[in-house]
Amino acid sequence: MDSKITIEHRGKQAMPKGLLIVYTGNGKGKTTAALGMAMRAAGHGLRVCFIQFIKGSWRYGELDAVKRFDGLIDLHVMGKGFTWKTDDREEDIRLAHEAWAFACTVIDSGAYHTVVLDEFTYLLHYKMVEIAPCLHVLTNRNPNQHVVITGRYAPQELIDAADLVTEMLAVKHPLKSGVKAQKGIEF
Repeated sequence: MDSKITIEHRGKQAMPKGLLIVYTGNGKGKTTAALGMAMRAAGHGLRVCFIQFIKGSWRYGELDAVKRFDGLIDLHVMGKGFTWKTDDREEDIRLAHEAWAFACTVIDSGAYHTVVLDEFTYLLHYKMVEIAPCLHVLTNRNPNQHVVITGRYAPQELIDAADLVTEMLAVKHPLKSGVKAQKGIEF
């Protein structure tokens, strides 16, 4: 990771600081916002690791889009699907621990400017991983590395530790009118 990256804004050079960013809430757009940040970083030639914790084997358009950033965005799909509809909670917990251990390795590697932990809040909400050790890793990472976390139900402790929190609010969604999920919109 290039720890000497700085941004010039209006003639002033900013101090680099890795941010802990959380996109949460029941509205649509959390993963999309994180993907936008990943593409923005890649557009500047910065390496990103995007870890999806519970997307499972579903086919998402972002998988194909990220392939276009080969060498800059590494995408890892972990878990087996939606954990709140589980048939085997113990296996889901084992996979959650495995995925978190992988994320810790990625964060500690120093190889990435930005690490995205997509849908990570569900692991915390459903108590599949403990929050205290997670916060320890997140708050003691390289001070220039950005970490983006997405998902509903972000716990207050994570919100308190974050530098930037955006809550997506569901105001209106076509699903309520019977419109099913569409390619290019929801997946």
